[in-house]
Amino acid sequence: MDEEEASLKITASKQVPVTGEAGKTGTWRTFRPVINLDACTVVKKQDLVCNLCWLYCPEGVVTRAIPPEIDLDYCKGDGICATECPANAIEMVREKEDEGYGNAPENMEELT
Repeated sequence: MDEEEASLKITASKQVPVTGEAGKTGTWRTFRPVINLDACTVVKKQDLVCNLCWLYCPEGVVTRAIPPEIDLDYCKGDGICATECPANAIEMVREKEDEGYGNAPENMEELT
């Protein structure tokens, strides 16, 4: 590997994800995540012991905090946070069509 290739490899390893790289994408979704804080392990234990929603969110819109929060301006509603939550503390709820969101199946099972 020559010096230029090594330099590019080092530069690439320093890149960090940026929230909203594609703009405010929250209007793309038809389902949005809602956190039940009473069921959330992080909130119940008052410790950052779980945070799988934060870890697996591909958009990086879940905060690693107590309580966790989701930036709905950038959340695309993919439901990965809800799927990965071991406490089932995140529910995907249908967006209201009158708020400009698209048509979607009545429940998430119809999407698979």
